Amino acid sequence: MRAYTTIHLATDDVSLIVAQHDDALPAIVHWGARVTTSDDDLAAFVEMRERPGIDGISDVPYRPSILPEHVYGWSGRPGVSAHRGGSAWASRFRVQALRLDGLACEPSAATQGGPGVLTVTARDEWAQIALDLEIDLRPSGLLRTRASVHNTSPDADPLHVESVSLTLPIPTYATEMLDFAGRWATEKIPQRHPVVAGLHARESRRGRTGLDATTTIAVGVPGFAADAGEVWLAHVGIGGNHEHAVERVDASLAFRGGELLLPGEIRLGPGESYDSPWVYGSYGEGLDAAAHRYHRHLREISRSSRRDRPVTLNVWEAVYFDHDRVTLDELAVRAAELGVERYVLDDGWFRGRRDDRAGLGDWTPDPDAWPEGLRPLADRVRELGMEFGLWVEPEMINEDSDLARAHPDWILRARPELPPAFRFQQVLDLTNPEAFAHILERLDELILQNDVSYLKWDHNRDLIAAGHPATGAPAVHAQTMAVYRLLDELRTRHPQLEIESCASGGGRVDLGILERTDRVHPSDNHDPLDRARILRWTGLLVPPEMMGSHVASPTSSVTGRTHDLHFRCAVAFLGHFGIEWDIRGLNEDERALLARWVSDYKRFRRLIQHGRVVGGGDFDAAGVSIRGVVADDGTEALYTIVSPSASADTASRVRLPGLDDERRYRLSVTDPASLGPSWLVPAWMRDADGLGAPGEARAVPGSLLRRIGVDVLAFLPERAAVVHAQAVDA
Repeated sequence: MRAYTTIHLATDDVSLIVAQHDDALPAIVHWGARVTTSDDDLAAFVEMRERPGIDGISDVPYRPSILPEHVYGWSGRPGVSAHRGGSAWASRFRVQALRLDGLACEPSAATQGGPGVLTVTARDEWAQIALDLEIDLRPSGLLRTRASVHNTSPDADPLHVESVSLTLPIPTYATEMLDFAGRWATEKIPQRHPVVAGLHARESRRGRTGLDATTTIAVGVPGFAADAGEVWLAHVGIGGNHEHAVERVDASLAFRGGELLLPGEIRLGPGESYDSPWVYGSYGEGLDAAAHRYHRHLREISRSSRRDRPVTLNVWEAVYFDHDRVTLDELAVRAAELGVERYVLDDGWFRGRRDDRAGLGDWTPDPDAWPEGLRPLADRVRELGMEFGLWVEPEMINEDSDLARAHPDWILRARPELPPAFRFQQVLDLTNPEAFAHILERLDELILQNDVSYLKWDHNRDLIAAGHPATGAPAVHAQTMAVYRLLDELRTRHPQLEIESCASGGGRVDLGILERTDRVHPSDNHDPLDRARILRWTGLLVPPEMMGSHVASPTSSVTGRTHDLHFRCAVAFLGHFGIEWDIRGLNEDERALLARWVSDYKRFRRLIQHGRVVGGGDFDAAGVSIRGVVADDGTEALYTIVSPSASADTASRVRLPGLDDERRYRLSVTDPASLGPSWLVPAWMRDADGLGAPGEARAVPGSLLRRIGVDVLAFLPERAAVVHAQAVDA
């Protein structure tokens, strides 16, 4: 029997058990629900799992480590795929040190603690490769891991690293999977299917996360839902090329993830290293519990929950490229009257930019549209009590631009000719120090000259055939790291600057970019019917206050569907609320209604940006869906309830998740008359007051609201109500 060194890390409701024997890389024995055990029992339990093979010599079964190794007979994807001129490809790493929070772990012993970081140092002396591995269980219960590969050979021949694919094991009784597909303006379409033998892989070779990106993969017990069933959520934290995969091999089920490296992209010289991105995993009883760990992580590192989210007006769908100072001034005045707190000037302000065919790269105000520059508008916006924000797309360049004409060698390409144009754009080579410095200084000047407090940072094309111009060698990894350096430097120079990650909508939503930005643009589609789905599923990773959520025009510019103002506002409410609409033409009733929604958002935004997200009705197309936020102390909650496009029922019962069974709650609701005929509106809605009003409606036990629920109308399609539950003893 081999002696194991066993480490048990735990939070209130999650356990991670890692075992390592002899000098082999460690393996995860358990990741899931919290377990309680003694050191002796834990050590004995780990040893009970051993299968010795024939005489302990032949046919010894291999339990895959966090980086599985082919040399042991592993038939799945290897954890590290590297070679040196075609040799040294069958790595066999031997552990040299195992440390927990910096302290050496005792060999052949069991160690238990709270959250912590387990670090592993290993080497393959024959292949001359060293490995550093981190396994980090966060206080939130979020698990993350990453690896660094080092070339220890003194020889000039480089070490080619083809992939680093980390493993987060899942119990094989988790037999159902949820991932997501999509395209422009149609992000986050769920697809639910069984786990099957082999590899289910979702790759992005777009140089950004991608509009079709799954973002997260969920694997769980059959029938898992928002609030029920063990489920594991996994995510790769990088915005460049990457892979999410689920692999089922003999007695083993695991999430596999890492950066997707292009041929020859990582060639390490003597002493050089490659660092993989963090690969994240979250366990919970239900999707909402697992998602909450991601939300806690982002709220710990982001500024988005540390100050009230300002109500935002973005002018794009109001003016598009038609930048006229009188019009933009009037929009600012109307926005301030509604209670808007941030005004964002979108695409079209810079030199030669009358459409999307020219100007990218020339980041100075267009002299025809802005003879005095942007400062007069920025000052006017601030006089009206709003912050000034600006749209930029620093990673891209139009061929029709002064910058492209001056520096054609600053455009990424894998061949002598340029890649195909998309949106009439090419990609600026930010790995070139001169190009990097030029863009950094132009952005820095814009921020300083105009006192810009917010950048809407767009990224409107994939990185296709993106090579270093001088050599054609793949450049996506280096470009991604350069973008991160650019963002980091800007934030160092301007600590109060907020940045939004926009990429044709939701094309770059990942923890790599969210470590450096303050919100994402989930989609270019503001149609509330689609937006409800996009916000729900993007919200498996991103908390509501980091998702831009705008009220646009009555008829969607993307889908052509028309919805009333109440529905558009109700769907946008549980996010970072804003407006993207030509508000100059509002009538008095529309102006009053929109102003009321802005006021209500300000009243509840602390709850939205600190509350725990809950949901329901996700997989019943004919049923009512619900998305909400609940205060940590259970004193109040907000829910957006949306009726389906078609239902055979006139009403549906909806449970209000997250409420405290021991409390009583008074309900208020927005405009129940919009949901259907008055004679069908349930009594609780008729008796309820306006959203958040003190009211005298009857208080209802939380146990009844949570376990049984309330009736809501499904009579009219595509309607929504926002419900506030306030504990009467709060």
